[in-house]
Amino acid sequence: MTPADIRTQLAGTALPAGPLDIIMPPGSAQWPAPMREQLSGTLTPAGVLIPIMERASELTVLLTQRSAALKHHAGQVSFPGGRMEEFDETLEQTALRETREEVGIDAQHVSVLGYLQTMPTITGYAVTPVVGMVSAVASLKIDPTEVEYTFEVPLSYLMDAGNDVHAQWDARGQKVPMVEFHWQDERIWGATAFMILSLRKLLLKQ
Repeated sequence: MTPADIRTQLAGTALPAGPLDIIMPPGSAQWPAPMREQLSGTLTPAGVLIPIMERASELTVLLTQRSAALKHHAGQVSFPGGRMEEFDETLEQTALRETREEVGIDAQHVSVLGYLQTMPTITGYAVTPVVGMVSAVASLKIDPTEVEYTFEVPLSYLMDAGNDVHAQWDARGQKVPMVEFHWQDERIWGATAFMILSLRKLLLKQ
């Protein structure tokens, strides 16, 4: 899959009309009622970038291991991003700003290809993923207060359903099925894994 292929597949996507226009994850109707109420309650708009890196050998997806000292999603694998600030005109600006602050990739090195639907998180955010192609000349400069380290996973690996790991999540005493990815020593799960699955459906037209 080439950058041109990805741009073509995402051509019909757009930012949501409102930053809180969420789409509940598939299967959420079977989740415990308190959890569904939490996800549909008062949410804070946020944007993340799904950075597809142009590497010489293949396209990869950049992920971060968040600092253990953070208030939300501490120690988890995630995409660079964060809450929308009052000076951000769009969620795309939020995602690009946060990416620059967290991992040092400047917006001039990112070509935005499209968007995924906004999804809620149990930590109270409405997260809109922005898909961007990152130029090979971009360099990383990690903010250690937010990011412990970064790693990259081949896009082809994440697009192959044969690499899905089917697991269960204990949601208030109820077992909820989920898909996660295991790459080398990294575990990609939760909202981040759901975003990858959503991207795969769009790119492969599933």
